[in-house]
Amino acid sequence: MSRISRVLSVAALLLAFCAAPSHADESQYPEFYTPPNPLPAGAPGDLIRTEPSPLRLEPSGQLGHFVATGTRIMYRSTDAHGNPIAVTGTYFEPDNPWPGPGPRPLISYAVGTIGMGEQCAPSRLFNQGIHFGGGLDIAVNIEEGYIATMVARGFAIVVTDYAGLGTIPGAETYMVRLAQGHAVIDAARAVHHLQGRSLSSDGPVAFWGYSQGGAAVASAAELAASYAPDLHVVGTYAGGPAADLRALLPNIDRSAIAGLVGYVLNGIIFAYPETEPQIRGLLTDWGNDMLDKTRGECADQTVLEYAFHPLREFFNIPVDQLADPGLTALLERERVGTMRPNAPVYLEIGRNDPLVSWDVAAQLGRDWCAQGADVQLWTNEAPPFMNKLGVDHVLVPLVDGERSMAWITDRFNGVPTTPTCGGF
Repeated sequence: MSRISRVLSVAALLLAFCAAPSHADESQYPEFYTPPNPLPAGAPGDLIRTEPSPLRLEPSGQLGHFVATGTRIMYRSTDAHGNPIAVTGTYFEPDNPWPGPGPRPLISYAVGTIGMGEQCAPSRLFNQGIHFGGGLDIAVNIEEGYIATMVARGFAIVVTDYAGLGTIPGAETYMVRLAQGHAVIDAARAVHHLQGRSLSSDGPVAFWGYSQGGAAVASAAELAASYAPDLHVVGTYAGGPAADLRALLPNIDRSAIAGLVGYVLNGIIFAYPETEPQIRGLLTDWGNDMLDKTRGECADQTVLEYAFHPLREFFNIPVDQLADPGLTALLERERVGTMRPNAPVYLEIGRNDPLVSWDVAAQLGRDWCAQGADVQLWTNEAPPFMNKLGVDHVLVPLVDGERSMAWITDRFNGVPTTPTCGGF
């Protein structure tokens, strides 16, 4: 789920950070990221506060730049229980005009796994390029290339930090279906309340995400009809969507992202605190220690600490018995695919993706097709390569990036879709 290109460049990153003159300045963030208590009255998508956000591709700010102006936002959203919460994010107002017909489109963008600590929030990384908090506290903004390309092409972009990531105190409800989907949708709503933007209030919106982001936008796609009928959603790109957590755990066993199990379990605990005794009861002492540590880490640190460990070290039941009825029930309610998206969806998956199986993406497509949705599935047929590093998961969105952006552009330009239901 996390793009493991970071594993391949760990040595270079550590050398770079050894030469870094100082740690990231986190003192600038608490005032903005601490939500008011109580939250001001309002509706999902209402803005709570905004401020300018300096955008950097790398720490010095000298090696290239986003062709856009950044605004940090805090907005109202809804958690998994229907309660109002504050979520943060970043809006990118492009410098370049939109070259297509009609008003400038908006993409609500959901990032892949970047960590659980508040310091890992995408909206902070857009100020830093690379976060370094000392020791192994590292976060690389691996989504910035896509976003820089999109804004340069005239797309307006809003990137959510997800529920609980960024806001202080941090408690990200990682991979919790409703919270993630609501955060993506309400980010798009919030932008329409901003002053000085080049968007029409009823202009077209699309969702974009890969890996964790793919699951988040898939959730947004199927929630939009009931949760946000006010949004003019024209399509969703959901790449490598981790739509079924039950299928994920066997895939991360002994992989570079074995520690991701801590994120999944912490996400459930943060969303449903009553489950904590049950979950901790399934873990060994080391598993409980891992659970405590990973809730404050960025993904790079988690990879460095727990890469290639067998899951049996974390659990006090055999790994092949992780279909424990209690755990299965917790994971099943986070499965995406139970509702029909109200706009076309482009699913992308690698045939040999070692983290999010092809079968998971295909089943999501089948579930939606059975409900009458317009779905196109694209399979990247690259052969398996260094699977425990997750290379095939990483390469697919890079290799097929232009194809995916062309599909989204076609939705904004009103080009007819080419669904593949029945063909996978």
